[in-house]
Amino acid sequence: KTCIYTHKQKHFTHFCSRKNRVPTLFSSTFSSLSPHQQPFQLSHGTTTLGFIFQDGVIAAADTRASCKGLICCPTSQKIMPIHSHLVVNTSGSGADCMLWERILTREMRLYQLRHRKRLSINGAAKLLSMMLHPFKDQNTKNVLSFGGRSGPRVCYVCSDGLQLKGEIISVGSGSPYAYAVLDDGWRWGMTVDEAVALAREAVFRATHWDAYSGNNVDLFHITAHGWRRRDREDLKEEYYRERERKRKKIKEREKERQKREGDELGEGDIYSVHCG
Repeated sequence: KTCIYTHKQKHFTHFCSRKNRVPTLFSSTFSSLSPHQQPFQLSHGTTTLGFIFQDGVIAAADTRASCKGLICCPTSQKIMPIHSHLVVNTSGSGADCMLWERILTREMRLYQLRHRKRLSINGAAKLLSMMLHPFKDQNTKNVLSFGGRSGPRVCYVCSDGLQLKGEIISVGSGSPYAYAVLDDGWRWGMTVDEAVALAREAVFRATHWDAYSGNNVDLFHITAHGWRRRDREDLKEEYYRERERKRKKIKEREKERQKREGDELGEGDIYSVHCG
């Protein structure tokens, strides 16, 4: 009776079938499954960026933590200082990002205590890449922003082991929109105020088009003297500044149009005088 009852159960039918009584056939059922397969699909997004200029590195990110259509936290911190000259922007699962930030901070502190010097930005990127590679299915992405005596640098490290270096790096679901602003407005000779304004505008444009990014913007300025955190700013302030910029552009276009029309009228009067 017990055997008949178990065969009627939906969850036991597969294991009690005649095919799965053979060990080779039973083991082949699970051989096709990935050992790191996620139990469910994670759906989240963010916008983080980092770029270098003559006065150091700017790292910026939004503060919205989301899961599918739910905003879990509007004030999350996606930029974490590792030491006085290095900060990390993170993108991916919030729990995984916080874990690897703590591990990287610990390992770099241990390296400093053992060797009496700090690990370089290249060494930090390589160390993080090697630690993340066995957990490549976590889909964690990091942007390392470093400002030191060797010069400002920005590195990208992915959980699959990929390492990239560049002048401008943006990660997250809003990165395509941030790249559009950064590619248009970035230049090496920017002042600090211009760099801060560019970073805030890039995050604002990304949050305008990407539903998974938004709320506030965090911004760090890293130099050879260390990092400095700017005050967290609500993105609605950037929205009002954007409206003011558009209003000024409209006024300038109107003045140019009026000036062009006046020049055309003046040329017409001169032509009529010569004809007369």
